[in-house]
Amino acid sequence: MGSEKQEIPGPAKLRKMILFVIVIMLPVIVLPLGLLFSWDITHNKLSSPGPSAVEKTFTVASGAGAGAIARQLEAADLITHDYLFRIKTRLAGEGVTLKAGEYLIPAKASINDIFEQLQRGKIIQYSVTIAEGRTVREILDIVRDNEILSGEVIEIPPEGSLLPETYLVTRGASRQALLARMQTDMANLLESAWAGRDPDLPLASKEEALILASIVEKETGVAGERAQVASVFINRLKRPMRLESDPTILYGLNGGRALGRGLRRSEIDRKTAWNTYQIDGLPPTPICNPGRDAIMAVLHPAHTKDLYFVADGSGGHVFASTYRAHLRNVAKWRKIERQRKRARQ
Repeated sequence: MGSEKQEIPGPAKLRKMILFVIVIMLPVIVLPLGLLFSWDITHNKLSSPGPSAVEKTFTVASGAGAGAIARQLEAADLITHDYLFRIKTRLAGEGVTLKAGEYLIPAKASINDIFEQLQRGKIIQYSVTIAEGRTVREILDIVRDNEILSGEVIEIPPEGSLLPETYLVTRGASRQALLARMQTDMANLLESAWAGRDPDLPLASKEEALILASIVEKETGVAGERAQVASVFINRLKRPMRLESDPTILYGLNGGRALGRGLRRSEIDRKTAWNTYQIDGLPPTPICNPGRDAIMAVLHPAHTKDLYFVADGSGGHVFASTYRAHLRNVAKWRKIERQRKRARQ
């Protein structure tokens, strides 16, 4: 058999073959490199510091889509190009949502930083502080005057039903919803505190405990003597003796507003449903919204024989178990009052 002679391609044909291989393989090599290069540029832009030199508030409206949010961010000078934020949204996937609310965007925040903040819903929270001893009327004034809150107060809560605390809210939170939250917190606290009360208290219900706590709250602002003030009223209820609490007179006169002067004899003698100089036992409702400490003081009063107390001239009170000792304390207080009056003249 004769051997066949293998044809060796000429230079021209060889060049064509090499060119063909290059044309076929070039996209395979170049495209991934291009994509990698493009991703690297995009990634750098997404993580680069933003254009804003100061922190800014930014609001995402309810129902706003990624495109609208991106345009808002660019308009607010928080990002340089809205399309980059849209790219970030696509990369995150369809299951990721951006939450509505008001945000505080830090200075130089990157697109990644902003996206994470909006995704997690790290919205601004504002504090609404209700001090102990406020009446419902005073609390309603605070809530209505707060511009962060929205909506009308439709239902007025009963006196004593709101727990004084600092509440965190977001912009646009409902005023009525905040009041309902205060009521729920007070009801939960009172239920728990009543269940753990001291035995043998002269209180028939947690509602009576709340009434007495409101009186204690208005009688003293000194935390260390609340339990002792409570013990005076508990001892009086056990006797029984009238509570003779000045703040109950004020509540019966005008809803608890300060007079700017001392009580007159005619006001002490005026009979109202709340004036504990004129009625036996507790008044029909609380006279304010007491705080946690006043409630606990009533349910765990100090163990004393005290039946009286009067101001001591330093912001607190001096206590006595007998009327004679109390009169001596009153005489000392009157002397302090006279000295202060002369000093002002």
